[in-house]
Amino acid sequence: MSPTSVELKEVATVLRRDVLTMLLEAGSGHPGGSLSCVDILTVLYWHTMKVNPERPTWEDRDRLVLSKAHAAPALYAALARRGYFDVRELLTFRKLKSKLQGFPDMQKTPGIDASVGSPGQGLSIANGLAIAARRDRKNFRIYCLMGDGEAQEGQIWEAAMTGAHHKIDNVCAVIDRNHMMGDGNTEDIASLAPLGDKWKTFNWHVIAADGHDVEALSAAFTEAASVKGKPTVVIAKTVKGKGVPFMENRPEWHDRKLTEDLYEEAMRALA
Repeated sequence: MSPTSVELKEVATVLRRDVLTMLLEAGSGHPGGSLSCVDILTVLYWHTMKVNPERPTWEDRDRLVLSKAHAAPALYAALARRGYFDVRELLTFRKLKSKLQGFPDMQKTPGIDASVGSPGQGLSIANGLAIAARRDRKNFRIYCLMGDGEAQEGQIWEAAMTGAHHKIDNVCAVIDRNHMMGDGNTEDIASLAPLGDKWKTFNWHVIAADGHDVEALSAAFTEAASVKGKPTVVIAKTVKGKGVPFMENRPEWHDRKLTEDLYEEAMRALA
């Protein structure tokens, strides 16, 4: 039975609290972009994706490629709460010998489908997984979560051409469109607008959705799965630092250390 919207929202709140606790314990990390994509990951792992935490390498599972690798805390929290590993391991984030390093490593962490790090590479990886699935006559889907600042990378658009050329309809790209990157507003640094029209020109099916509305996201992913003959991109409108007022829409919280006092303030906001 699929979880209700209320249940999905409750999960998302738990994940946001987990992210903050991880970052406080580690003394470093990326809060803003982790918090903005929590609802997307919640819908994917609790509603949309076909996965089995007891069999993390199950051949027929759906895959997730976290191209915006700095949001690893959000993904680790989702995997732990979904049952891939003990929630207590979240407190080892970024520590020596931990399986939860700063960027996801599929050789270390159960549930990670691609080792990622440098921005812009994820969609190429997703395309490769999709082509392999077609070759092997598998029907699993691949979701690639990207940042919008990352969409300034040329490799993203090379991969967009490749996906359309090969009619890879088992790929769904998701853009965390929070309009913020480490240096400021994406539109001030290298404008992406009109982002949806650009993807349409590359012959992708484009869906716009509220990235914090779990019902809208669920509907978007359902629509994406029905599209045949071309890949789909979901442009999810989000807020950097979502859920923590002093972080929201503040580019300095892309990568900033939490103090104990700020942690307590943030946790009160998510109570």
